[in-house]
Amino acid sequence: MITKLKEYLLERKKQSIIRNTRSYINQKHAMKTWEPGKDWVQYSGPYFDGEEYSAGVGRLMDEWLIYGERAREFELEFAPHLGKKYGSLTNSGSSANLLMMSVLKSNRLKSRYNLKRGDQFITPVVCFPTTINPMLQNGFEPVFVDVELPNLHPNLDQVEKLLEKDRKKKNPKIKGITFAHVLGNPPDMDRLMDIVKKYDLIFLEDACDALGSTWKGKPLGSFGLMSTCSFFPAHHMSMGEGGFIATDDNQVRIALAATRDWGRACYCNTQKPGNVTEGTACGNRFSEWFKDAGSQATFDHRYVFDEVGYNLKPLDMQAAMGLEQVKKLPEMHAKRKLNYFRQTEIWGKYREHLMLPTTMQGADPSWFGYLITVKDSSPVNKAQMIAKLEEAKIQTRSYFTGNALLHPAYAELRKKYKDVQKAFPVATKVTNDTFFLGVWPGALPEHYDYIEKVAKEIME
Repeated sequence: MITKLKEYLLERKKQSIIRNTRSYINQKHAMKTWEPGKDWVQYSGPYFDGEEYSAGVGRLMDEWLIYGERAREFELEFAPHLGKKYGSLTNSGSSANLLMMSVLKSNRLKSRYNLKRGDQFITPVVCFPTTINPMLQNGFEPVFVDVELPNLHPNLDQVEKLLEKDRKKKNPKIKGITFAHVLGNPPDMDRLMDIVKKYDLIFLEDACDALGSTWKGKPLGSFGLMSTCSFFPAHHMSMGEGGFIATDDNQVRIALAATRDWGRACYCNTQKPGNVTEGTACGNRFSEWFKDAGSQATFDHRYVFDEVGYNLKPLDMQAAMGLEQVKKLPEMHAKRKLNYFRQTEIWGKYREHLMLPTTMQGADPSWFGYLITVKDSSPVNKAQMIAKLEEAKIQTRSYFTGNALLHPAYAELRKKYKDVQKAFPVATKVTNDTFFLGVWPGALPEHYDYIEKVAKEIME
């Protein structure tokens, strides 16, 4: 009886801490003020209230730190948001991209993919490093195409020409295509998927900037063999850091989980997340696992490794916060769309001098940002615009790499071209003349009124 009373009082104390955490955060946010010209207009940021923080604190007080029940719950909850059945949660969107590419060399999937060093993937030269890097880290080769203005979609005409040329070779090398949907805005997905089917390509879909976007009612993230999402604070939803890989193929999901978890053979995270006391999901923890290597040793299946893997797991606290964020997604998507249209009201007056984003028929983006490219004929250039906006405390961002081959990290890849600026002229223009502004759900109407005032000063 005394023990039960102590447990009751301890649980009350825990719930009090959770309530106080929620109350503290909500009160702190209610006290925030913003003064134009003094405080920054952020381009993005986490859209949190007390629910996320109290969920995270509650999980910490459970004294469970690593991937556990909340993480597995999140995997089951989130996969349908990318139009898929299964998913694996990771510690970042960059890790998700690395894992998505790495698993194509999985021992479990060799009979289906069997990719080898030197195999190639088509990707736009305007991208983020975590599109290119996983290819290089796995021994694959990127084959670059230029992009199209104003939306920076990959040039599908160039994609088809590369594939036609490659398929005439005795040993074709292009195995797949991968790219990120630009700020949530998809290219012509019907044409793309026709190309994927015609040339028997592996499509790895980066939806890190495109959560909530659709093509003809179908979620972006649902088109590829695998698709990724990022939960970095700048993205559509956040758990501080975190990423996700979604798939409809259960064998791919098992390979993803194994490669993420050091490469171990045990797949207990599927059925008993984090549990090391109730045996294994296969029901055969201690056995002679090394017979193929000639050993009769009885060994713990939890320490048998059948993949060359990583440790890319998240904290369970992050997943607890993410479960609260998922509840806010409809609200956050609606605000992003509203803020995109407000930006269009502001900058649409200056179309004579600026290229602004457009959408293809069938696309319904949940926007990550508002893309602007300064025309050659404009009396003001990108550098001047950014200088004025930043001086006015309005955050701007260049579109990621611009022409990626200009960066020191890819100097070796650059050697394949006589002049990378002439080889990819649109990418070079993007480097010189493109930037984007925010549409995140935490922005206030007065932020956009202020942007409108500064835009008028710059453009007129």
